[in-house]
Amino acid sequence: MTMVPLILVLLLVLILFGAGFALKALWWIAVIVLVIWLAGFLARSTGAGGRRGRWYRW
Repeated sequence: MTMVPLILVLLLVLILFGAGFALKALWWIAVIVLVIWLAGFLARSTGAGGRRGRWYRW
């Protein structure tokens, strides 16, 4: 019976550690996607009439 609180605390620590790692990884992925988007936005080609075309298909 004395092991149950210890196991619950260890599970909580593992969950919080895993969530922290996942959130940090998601922040890095978001930064990388933002840099790629900005590079594509700045390096887009000019179309007919001197207008800049969209590099994405939205």
